[in-house]
Amino acid sequence: MSAASVAAPQLSPALAGHNRISTQALTSLAREAAAEALGVHAHDVRVDWADDGGLLALSIVAPVNIPSLAEVLRDPGRVPAIGGSVRDRAVAAKTSILRRVTELSGSMLSRVDIRISGVRVAEGGRVQ
Repeated sequence: MSAASVAAPQLSPALAGHNRISTQALTSLAREAAAEALGVHAHDVRVDWADDGGLLALSIVAPVNIPSLAEVLRDPGRVPAIGGSVRDRAVAAKTSILRRVTELSGSMLSRVDIRISGVRVAEGGRVQ
């Protein structure tokens, strides 16, 4: 039999079986995405998951980084430069976190709820 007559095996685009991402892995991913969006360390972020009609609802409790009030008095343009008020930044973070977690995990999230638990004042320099 010649090499030309042997058909190469066809790989199916959808292989049988399943993939699962552990809750711990999803939690770590969500914690990092939230930390990045809010400018804090991941260890400061608490994450909880709930079933929301078959989709995942993500609940986040975290502080947010802000410039010192003295710095804002010296340079009022500092607030818009970091993304606006704490509320504006939390609203923007929801979209960012939802997109990032969905993109990296493939999981379908129904919503992201954020509760700001405090602030971390960044003295001088840039707010992360």
